[in-house]
Amino acid sequence: MQKGVKYMLISTFTFAVMNVIVKYLNNFPTSEIILFRSVVSLLISYYFIRKNKLNPFGNNKALLITRGVFGIIALGLFFFTLKNIPLSTALTIQYISPIFTAIIGIFFLGEKMPVLRWMFFGISFVGIGVVKGFSSDISWIYLISGTLSAFFAGFNYNIIRKLKDTDNHHVIIFYFPLIATPVMAVWSYFEWVQPNLQEWALLISVGILTQIAQVNMTKSLGLLEANVAAIMKYLGIVYALFFDFIIFGVSYSYFVLFGISLVILGVILNVSFNRIKTFVSKY
Repeated sequence: MQKGVKYMLISTFTFAVMNVIVKYLNNFPTSEIILFRSVVSLLISYYFIRKNKLNPFGNNKALLITRGVFGIIALGLFFFTLKNIPLSTALTIQYISPIFTAIIGIFFLGEKMPVLRWMFFGISFVGIGVVKGFSSDISWIYLISGTLSAFFAGFNYNIIRKLKDTDNHHVIIFYFPLIATPVMAVWSYFEWVQPNLQEWALLISVGILTQIAQVNMTKSLGLLEANVAAIMKYLGIVYALFFDFIIFGVSYSYFVLFGISLVILGVILNVSFNRIKTFVSKY
């Protein structure tokens, strides 16, 4: 097995386990879960910044702060959605973030959007509509919160792409917990739920698993073609469907599974656009 494939398999599985833990900790407020995740990430990120002798506050401070704020909003909305609807459905909605990444890139980075890519994005949005239409347990508020999470994640990806020209990736990662930790510490103070020993371990593991997943994804992206790595990322849906059924006892109709498939198909076609364009041009 190629190392890049191995790293991506580890990353997607670790992210999936982290999502299961977040959903399992349903009695904890979102702010408290993000706080634990941020503290762990803050310590690990700061270690690498010191190790590489970097300025922790970076160069493009305004954009770095914006990245941190948008990251908090995206993650908070995702955890809120994840805790209230089935795991695989929440993940499916989150996976439309590349659509927003591309659309926002038109205005933020001056990128062009071919008509064919709009068609691929349309397939994904039709899939979301199918999932909502055949899932009676999904209210509009969770569909909207999940979509907004994907939107802010897409905006954040564009900011990160912009920051790559001015700041080290360790500093870019560091700014999320740097801003999230004090904000969530104050917020969670007013809705704190005291964890027992097992819950302490689970809350801390959310941060550790996230770091492991991000490290392996970074390694994978350095070894695999971007479109191959992006497609493999969607194995997370398979994991989510499995965990939904085994752990949470969720079962889906064929129509919902069809809707999920449309979402993934649209995004995969999008990330494979350059290959499709090359193939079409030959014939």
